[in-house]
Amino acid sequence: MRQRMMGVMFALLLFTGTMLAGGCAKEAEEPEAKDLVIDLPKEEAPGENAGDTSPGETPEEPDSEETQEPEKKGILISLDPGHQSPDVDMSAQEPNAPGSSTMKTKSTGGTSGRYSGIPEYQLNLDIALMLRDALAAQGYDVMMTREDNETAISNAERATLANEAGADFVVRIHANGSESSDANGALVLVGSAENPYVGSLYTQSYALGTTVLNSYCEATGMQNLGVQANDTMTGINWSQVPVIILEMGFMTNEQDDLNMADSSYREKMVEGIVNGINLYCEENLAGE
Repeated sequence: MRQRMMGVMFALLLFTGTMLAGGCAKEAEEPEAKDLVIDLPKEEAPGENAGDTSPGETPEEPDSEETQEPEKKGILISLDPGHQSPDVDMSAQEPNAPGSSTMKTKSTGGTSGRYSGIPEYQLNLDIALMLRDALAAQGYDVMMTREDNETAISNAERATLANEAGADFVVRIHANGSESSDANGALVLVGSAENPYVGSLYTQSYALGTTVLNSYCEATGMQNLGVQANDTMTGINWSQVPVIILEMGFMTNEQDDLNMADSSYREKMVEGIVNGINLYCEENLAGE
């Protein structure tokens, strides 16, 4: 009996050993982890489909320098392109100064290019619009007395418009003419220190005129004819802020006229005026 039981137990031990060996062999047949092949999405090389973004991914922001607005300077400049189209009737009279009994035509048609054929009112407007954009790009606030040639606005009304808007100063844009074709160069007109209407503005107007004219002539190579006092200009006499008239050149002189008609030369004209305005503001309006 005892021997029979020992035989049964020996048989059970053999059976169990066989099962364990078979299990180990089957487990060993499974592939190792390093042999697994998993299809993953192909990683894109840098620069591929740069315009595509994955869900939830924030697209790149544009260059801030391209979209950044210029810092405001807190300075308001009035630009006054002289004259307007002769189709606009400005022949009525107005006082030459507040309370003055002297009457003058509200506005005249100006001169024209003897060689270019360009009317002064068009040249003045072209330069003023370019100047507006250049100044705005540097952070200045700019107001225009006119932005087309059909605006009916008198010289006194131009000055009043700037006064009421609170302009810091006025730059009136004009071109010159002469009976002599030899006359050439640029100059600035301001009211004199003895002017009963704008005499108190003389020092600031003269400083503005000097910096603008010098910078303008330096940029363009135009002959500098200096800052000159003139008390007959309605647009000056009605002003309550520093004001200058920039006579950019003689449209009756061949070189001046053709220069002012040239697009690349006009860029120099505008650059010079902006440089002069910047210098004036740095020296007189900084910190205000």
